[in-house]
Amino acid sequence: MKTYEPTPARTVAFLGLGVMGHPMAGHLVRAGHRVTVYNRTAAKAAAWVAEYGGASAATPAAASAGADVVFCCVGNDDDLRGVLLGNDGAFVAMKPGAVAVDHTTASAQVARELDAAARTRGLHFIDAPVSGGNLGAINGTLTVMCGGEAAAFDAMRAVAMAYAKAVTLMGESGAGQLTKMVNQTAIAGLIQGLSEAIAFGQQAGLDMKLVLDVIGKGAAQSWQMDHRGPTMLEGKFDFGFAVDWMRKDLGLVLDEAQRNGARLPVTALVDQFYADVQAMGGSRLDTSSLLLRLLGPKPTP
Repeated sequence: MKTYEPTPARTVAFLGLGVMGHPMAGHLVRAGHRVTVYNRTAAKAAAWVAEYGGASAATPAAASAGADVVFCCVGNDDDLRGVLLGNDGAFVAMKPGAVAVDHTTASAQVARELDAAARTRGLHFIDAPVSGGNLGAINGTLTVMCGGEAAAFDAMRAVAMAYAKAVTLMGESGAGQLTKMVNQTAIAGLIQGLSEAIAFGQQAGLDMKLVLDVIGKGAAQSWQMDHRGPTMLEGKFDFGFAVDWMRKDLGLVLDEAQRNGARLPVTALVDQFYADVQAMGGSRLDTSSLLLRLLGPKPTP
């Protein structure tokens, strides 16, 4: 059961109630904040209100009016611009000094663009992508990596802790998104390595449950091994962080690498392996479904 840090109640908005945003906004209510939500599909907002209370609004602007902090968690750069900018966007209605916090995994460029747009309106913007997946959102144990001004970060941190175990300022605007790219690069390599290790061990006739238990106590241990290794052995992939989402994230990584000159040969290769899983019908399977490329069976979407 999540234990919430005592913090003054704030008036907040949450824009985007997908698999991450729905439980994250719920934690804000349970932590004692006054929450108004917006979702492009109004029925999802109504279902959220029925579950948690709070209120819903028909537009991002209406949800954000009077809010101290406006959180959003949507799909990509264009979705983010859609809920924050324009006549119905949050920025047009937010009060001076309010903070917009973006939990979308997006580009560093759009973070800087929105930071600049916020400043022209007397607002603050924090790019704050998260790690921990749907279970982390449900359990309130996400890791949040942030970019932006220290004062704005301080204003949002205590509120965001309602659904996080760590909220950390990584640097100026865009640093949160760049940190998330580092995170996804590391995960991609880990999952491919774990997939190859399991496939190799099975081909060698080893008891892989025992093998993972043993090597998981040594230098090979990782979150992926602990949490995805057992489900990979069971052939369970119909959950978790979808292949489509990982390919979107790795696309951001590879685009940024072209700009900054980083060489990511393994990441580029794993991205193509995920394309193979998509071609096999596994677009919505968990990222650990990389194993299926090596074993041969066609994924079940």
